[in-house]
Amino acid sequence: MSRIHLFEVEDKKWFPSFLRDYMTDFLQFFANKMGILNPVVPIIEQALRKSNSTTIIDLGSGGGGALIGLNRDLKNRIPELKVVLTDYFPNIDAFERIKRTTDNIIYDARSVDARNVPENLKGLRTLFLAFHHFKPDDAKLILQNAVTSGSSIAIFEASERSALSILAMLFSPISVLLTTPFIRPFKVGRIFFTYIVPIVPLFVCWDGVVSSLRTYSIEEMKELANQVKGAENYHWEINQIKSGGLNLFYMTGTAK
Repeated sequence: MSRIHLFEVEDKKWFPSFLRDYMTDFLQFFANKMGILNPVVPIIEQALRKSNSTTIIDLGSGGGGALIGLNRDLKNRIPELKVVLTDYFPNIDAFERIKRTTDNIIYDARSVDARNVPENLKGLRTLFLAFHHFKPDDAKLILQNAVTSGSSIAIFEASERSALSILAMLFSPISVLLTTPFIRPFKVGRIFFTYIVPIVPLFVCWDGVVSSLRTYSIEEMKELANQVKGAENYHWEINQIKSGGLNLFYMTGTAK
């Protein structure tokens, strides 16, 4: 099916930040508990070594990002690993909790735009389950900004434009209802807007379906990379791997 760029509520500036945080907290909890992204650890390690870097600049980290679940395995492979969490709408409370419980993860409190990353943030740029948020012109700007600054980049997506993926997203409210009591820290508001006024499961479902419709195919990601000025100076790897019953799509770009 063709890519359809509908809106996700968590992208909107008018959307209440506390509801956005409840949604990103769920996404982080679910992704890390299920280990959906575990198979990408070797890909990240390889991108770091090709970049001669031990630092990851995570863009669009949401409630802490998938790197929280991957951090231990990555650090075992690269002991000097440092991770910097960033977001356009930074969840400072979540970032601060993560910083206190790890010795190698910090955060940038600024609003960081993946299309124009501050020059002082040096390292392998990562985007987990976030690339589909951007229209083609903006997605190309993300890649162009990385190449122009000489930064390596690694992008990962766990949704796809398929009937099966959309069907799975339609069942996501059940996952929200089952997992919410286990998400920490406990918040009365999270309980209220999940079970009494079920805004969180409703919007997680909507955003999940829209994510599937907006996800780029391998061919589309290749086309975006080919349009970047200076792309010929980078080695691009664009492919998919299996994680359970999911297809994980990824793109890495490292300087030759």
